[in-house]
Amino acid sequence: MAKKQAAQSSCLEEDQRKRKRMISNRESARRSRKRKQQHLDDLIKQVAELKNENSRIMVQVNLLTEQYRGRDLENTVLRTQVMELTERLRSLNSVLQFVEEFSGTPMDILEIPDPLLQPWKLPCPAQPIKASAKMFQC
Repeated sequence: MAKKQAAQSSCLEEDQRKRKRMISNRESARRSRKRKQQHLDDLIKQVAELKNENSRIMVQVNLLTEQYRGRDLENTVLRTQVMELTERLRSLNSVLQFVEEFSGTPMDILEIPDPLLQPWKLPCPAQPIKASAKMFQC
């Protein structure tokens, strides 16, 4: 009988240990699921923040691209105007040379530098460049 009680007692202790381990495993699994869910929530939040930042950056890129295109167009127009004005000046200089040759009166004819190769030697005075801090803000 004592053997039977000892066996039952041992069986009860083993059942309690199994039950205790099972409860512990369940609690551990619950904590693991909670950590996993928290990590997933953090990642979802990070994705949303990155999408918002990406949208803001794309808006800035589009705005700057449009500004660049506008400046490029203005630059093209200005270069065309410089070429036209240079050609007019050459034409006027040739007229002055013609007048100088036939009248004998010396004329002050300036040499025309190539504005694209040597922009610092333009025949006209340099204009000051006006800038403000607002120019560089988006």
